[in-house]
Amino acid sequence: MNIQEEWELHKPKKKTWGRFLRVIFGRTTFVITALLIQFITLLYSFQWLSEHVFYLYGGFVGLSAVVVIYIINKNQNPSYQLSWIIPVLVFPVFGALFYLFVEAQPGTRMIDRRLKANIEETKPFLKQQHQVMERLYRESRGTARLAYYMNEYGGYPIWENTSAQYFPLGDDMYPVLLEELKKAERYIFMEYFIVEKGEMWNTILEILKEKAASGVEVRFMYDGMCSLTLVPYGYPKQLEQYGIRCKMFSPVRPVLSSAQNNRDHRKITVIDGHTAFTGGINLADEYINRKVRFGHWKDTAIMLKGDAVTGFLMMFLQMWNITEHQADDYARYLCKPDYQYPAGLDRSGFAMPYGDSPLDNELVGQHVYMDILNESRYYVHMMTPYLILDSDMITSLTFAAKRGIETIIIMPHIPDKIYAYLLARSYYAELLQAGVKIYEYTPGFVHAKVFTSDDTKAVVGSINMDYRSLHLHFECAVYLYRNPAVQQAEADFQATLKQCQEITQQDCKNYPIPKKIAGKVLRLFAPLM
Repeated sequence: MNIQEEWELHKPKKKTWGRFLRVIFGRTTFVITALLIQFITLLYSFQWLSEHVFYLYGGFVGLSAVVVIYIINKNQNPSYQLSWIIPVLVFPVFGALFYLFVEAQPGTRMIDRRLKANIEETKPFLKQQHQVMERLYRESRGTARLAYYMNEYGGYPIWENTSAQYFPLGDDMYPVLLEELKKAERYIFMEYFIVEKGEMWNTILEILKEKAASGVEVRFMYDGMCSLTLVPYGYPKQLEQYGIRCKMFSPVRPVLSSAQNNRDHRKITVIDGHTAFTGGINLADEYINRKVRFGHWKDTAIMLKGDAVTGFLMMFLQMWNITEHQADDYARYLCKPDYQYPAGLDRSGFAMPYGDSPLDNELVGQHVYMDILNESRYYVHMMTPYLILDSDMITSLTFAAKRGIETIIIMPHIPDKIYAYLLARSYYAELLQAGVKIYEYTPGFVHAKVFTSDDTKAVVGSINMDYRSLHLHFECAVYLYRNPAVQQAEADFQATLKQCQEITQQDCKNYPIPKKIAGKVLRLFAPLM
């Protein structure tokens, strides 16, 4: 081997070195480092005070006692209360002050104030039609009562004249989404938790560019967590160069703020007021199985055409306008009265799009799930990637099984987060003992969030069965009653079940003891994770 060949073999790899430098000196490292410095500074400051200033320490102990009393008497879930009481008692200075910081929610006041104002502005477009409620009441009083609650406390009506097409995989939804985007004439609104460059997003982006260039209004919003690793921090400005209005919801900044805890986990596409998509699918290649991360990616979505699309339209505009300083002309985005829907659409039954906000103290997403469990007569079938439950959800699940309802949960066999899987396993034995059946999807990872019940009801959306989705994130879903898509969702559940292995009580007994202990310990802090 000559000198030149040896140099070529051993010379530094520029691409690898450049990637390493970008990681070390990139924005993600800076943000994480800054947050850690602030957190450690707070911790050491509080600890120093507790060790060196006796009378202040006594005051802080008194403060901790007051905080614990406040937590106990607050109208909150007991599991959530316990998860805060432990750190407040173990770390009487830091725990109490950190709780007060989070409880004050200094980072969410603007979001809460603006969102409430936007909800008021959209109320005229989300009025419940009395004739729809009357027909629903005649068909099912229980469902009508749920619809009444959703309208009164969630602000979302139930609609008729809406077709729904269910997609059992992202692979199935993807080509349909592309075709619908290409047909847009007036506007395209998209809101997603994750966007990552790759085949899926690059193809969608090319369509959005073409549409924006042709005069179609394009708005795109994604969650600020993407700026850490998936897209550049200045990505909105890049898209604006193509005529695409783009926003990053709650950008992650190197400042401790309770707002960082409330992410926009929703998945919404609205086209011209007549077509909407939602479900669990984000804009990244693993969601359409173009990239393998945790085996086969099982996810679902649904497309609506009809009156109920207005619900998703207003949901999107409510969030978009949080950072706007002038009122939007909501009426001009409604479906045109003369729009002709494709022939042959089955628009029977009822559809209720709804959102869930962590800022209004109304657990809409959880209440819908619990209503399905409590009102079921024959079965409730569920798919969820995570199972981190509070006492209310545990009671609803176990009581459904105990009264003879077939209660089945499909979980991933290959998890994406080991701590979440350990937590989920900590609930298995209790649920199995009550009669709940649990299956794991052996080909890979289940990311679907689907409920079906009694061949009449279904929910498809972004809402996981965990604390983050049910308590901390902005979420969305659609509730279907006697819509043909209910049967499609149940057929998919049965097909998926054939690819699963059932978890037995013996499996729980054989589960490694260290993992059992880890799950039990994590469960104490589950609401904070």
